[in-house]
Amino acid sequence: MIEEMLNYASINKVPIIDKESLSFITKLIKEKNIKSILELGSAIGYSAINFARINENITITTIERDTIRYNEAVKNINKFKLENRINLINDDIFNVNIIDNYDLIFIDAAKSQNEKFLNKFKNNLNENGIIIIDNLSFHGLVGKSSEIKGKNLRSLVKKIENFLEYLNNQNEFKVEIVKVGDTLCVLEKIQKNI
Repeated sequence: MIEEMLNYASINKVPIIDKESLSFITKLIKEKNIKSILELGSAIGYSAINFARINENITITTIERDTIRYNEAVKNINKFKLENRINLINDDIFNVNIIDNYDLIFIDAAKSQNEKFLNKFKNNLNENGIIIIDNLSFHGLVGKSSEIKGKNLRSLVKKIENFLEYLNNQNEFKVEIVKVGDTLCVLEKIQKNI
């Protein structure tokens, strides 16, 4: 069934997490004994299903605004009989208000909105939780925005570059850039000494 999802994503050009990144995050979920996950950007449910299959105690809330992808994700989650552990929301992320807290927040949605996503949901992170953001090299283009001819693509890459600069200048999170897949960023809250 995983193969079917990979084929569907490939044929329909649905961006899903790459194998290296998935493997890295899976390892982290096991190491940190993560039980609750908030995912921004479900696509067809591929990453949520893979995370849920790590351990039967894991619950996931995942948000997808595209209705076609959402419907495909519902189908896939049902095939794996994970509907009782994966809560799928079909809406724009900015319309969704979450009150629960999570061990892991995985941001894999519109790359130009990373900073807004982070600021909207960072307070939903458990004390020792982590935030992971995917695609921070954006196919090797980050750091090369001045060379990009297309205006829209250049603007998107510039936003990712600005976001990385923002991360380097904030003091709420310890930032680790991980060069796997399309580059991941792992954020851990800096513990304040009281």
